[in-house]
Amino acid sequence: MSRVAKVDLSTAPDEIRACHDELIKSHALTNMKAVALNSPVALKAILEWYSLFAQVVPYLTKRGAILLSFAISRANACELCSTFMRKEIIGWGEDPEQLTLTPREQVIWDFGHQLAKDANRVSDALYARLAAEFSPTQIVELTTFGALMIVNNVFNSALRIDVDEVLDPYRIDPEQYFA
Repeated sequence: MSRVAKVDLSTAPDEIRACHDELIKSHALTNMKAVALNSPVALKAILEWYSLFAQVVPYLTKRGAILLSFAISRANACELCSTFMRKEIIGWGEDPEQLTLTPREQVIWDFGHQLAKDANRVSDALYARLAAEFSPTQIVELTTFGALMIVNNVFNSALRIDVDEVLDPYRIDPEQYFA
């Protein structure tokens, strides 16, 4: 059970209700967003992930953005985000535990994994592989996008945000999956 309750709109202040009404115009109201709605400022920061997702997809592809997010979420052992990314990958008709990656996708995966594990240890060799594929602007965007994925992971894990019911068919056993 989530450590922080979802906002109860029947008792929420006007500011929160207005934020909710704006939110549902463009996003599904997931458990994570329903909890983040307790603080409109925090919710806004979390939602920037979607802005950067849209920014990186043209050169990374949707698959690349999901793979980067999945690598980060797995490395961070985030049950909710890993489950969501698994759903996306399974939707492509692939097995998320037996991915076949192109060399470009492999560097995206490796970079995401290392960002999550220890960003201080992004090696010169890994950075050189990244720089061979992406411009400095793109690397800045990918790094920020990855950092916001980490924010989502930390938020969901620290507050034990419940996995949304729609994700139940894609759930993992965290005790085994992240062992």
